Amino acid sequence: METKIRTRFAPSPTGFIHLGGIRTALFGWLLAKSQNGQFILRIEDTDQGRKVTGSIEHILLSLRSLGLEYDEGPDIGGQYGPYISSQRLAIYNQWAQKLVDKGLAYSDPYSKTEVEEFRLLAKAQKKPFLFRDYRPKLLSGWDKTKALRFKSNPKKYTWEDQIMGRLSAGDESIDDFILIKSDGFPTYNFGHIIDDYLMKISHIIRGQEFIASTPKYLNLYEALEITPPKFVTVPPILGPDGKKKLSKRDNAKDILEYLNEGFLEESLINFISSLGWNDGSTQEIYSIEEIIQKFKLKDIQKSPARFDQQKLIWINGHFIRSLKIDELYKLSIKYLPKEASQFDINYQKNVLGLVQDRLKYLSEIDSLTSYFFKRPNINYQLIKDNKILFNLGKNKLISLLEKSIQELEKSVFSLEDITKKLNNLLIETNQKPVVLFSLIRIAITQSPFSPGLFDTIYLLSKSETILRINNFIEYLKNN
Repeated sequence: METKIRTRFAPSPTGFIHLGGIRTALFGWLLAKSQNGQFILRIEDTDQGRKVTGSIEHILLSLRSLGLEYDEGPDIGGQYGPYISSQRLAIYNQWAQKLVDKGLAYSDPYSKTEVEEFRLLAKAQKKPFLFRDYRPKLLSGWDKTKALRFKSNPKKYTWEDQIMGRLSAGDESIDDFILIKSDGFPTYNFGHIIDDYLMKISHIIRGQEFIASTPKYLNLYEALEITPPKFVTVPPILGPDGKKKLSKRDNAKDILEYLNEGFLEESLINFISSLGWNDGSTQEIYSIEEIIQKFKLKDIQKSPARFDQQKLIWINGHFIRSLKIDELYKLSIKYLPKEASQFDINYQKNVLGLVQDRLKYLSEIDSLTSYFFKRPNINYQLIKDNKILFNLGKNKLISLLEKSIQELEKSVFSLEDITKKLNNLLIETNQKPVVLFSLIRIAITQSPFSPGLFDTIYLLSKSETILRINNFIEYLKNN
């Protein structure tokens, strides 16, 4: 009978979740979903000194905001709870006592100063420091005012990793390590093994930094007479230069920051899944359902993934462009300028329709649409920055703008007629679009970029367009 797939995400509540953590959660969620399994959230708060207030709530919100719903967790319960480590101390104590009773755990008799002296001695002898070399000869019971250490059994291990293949390590990688700290909390090295076993986790997905610790985990599994789950080691995520692990300096922001900036759930899932996973095709855009259907452990790469902010922006732009206007409007309400509420919904949707193709993320909406909802302040610097326009001189600019008003005043103001009138004006004035149309765009938007000029004029209305051009002419005459 095949084991039911049960994966888990077990973050420590020590701050925001970075992309590496979210990818671990995503791969666990995808494996469970693709195999009709279960995905569990567990909070490992055993390091109380590093615990950050609000982190647990932040973790829950981050997963839910990305649609990574879990089947069991601290806020929804489940048959193997509790799902917060600090609420499971009695469980860890029971398992630790089993090791004490078997003579496989002992109270650490040394102070920090003494341990440091052992390290210095090992260094002087030019050999690695191993705590087991200084293990007391007579092992007492468990003094709970002191740390409890595992009595290791050094040996060589060979194991199979679902991604990295066959791995091995010698007995030098095995040492006595702390199971329960003097504060009564378990270490990660002990707690996760107990929790994964009791919660029937089938696959542990984690980063390559845990490979070095796997032999000592295997040693502990044997002592506890527990069959290990399957190990799935994912590659690290490197920064854009491909030389070091991704950090905050490389735009590795809190996942909620990306969402607040207007990166869509589908875009983030698509992008994060590509950091180390590829189904063997050249396809770059996937729906979430497609990723679930295609996801297989064998397609996770061994080599490091590289963070590419531009690719994330490109993917997000693709998903924004694929939205129907009603969907875009619902997502955009909080990003529209506050003045937009003074206009009817159809007008707001028409504005969004004009800028949709240019949007990279939703937080750009305010700056890209503000001049549709409020008359912009005149920014003559835009003329100065345009060498062609600046070199024409103010009199020529005024003349071109006055002729533009004359044509627009004659227009019946359909989109077709606006296009016809302004294209005819190009011929009449013997100007190129880069000159005439750039000048009109600046006059009415006070922006270096805008959607199609004719569409912008049409949406602003005849009276508003002519008023703005006149205002700019007055500015040029008086300054």
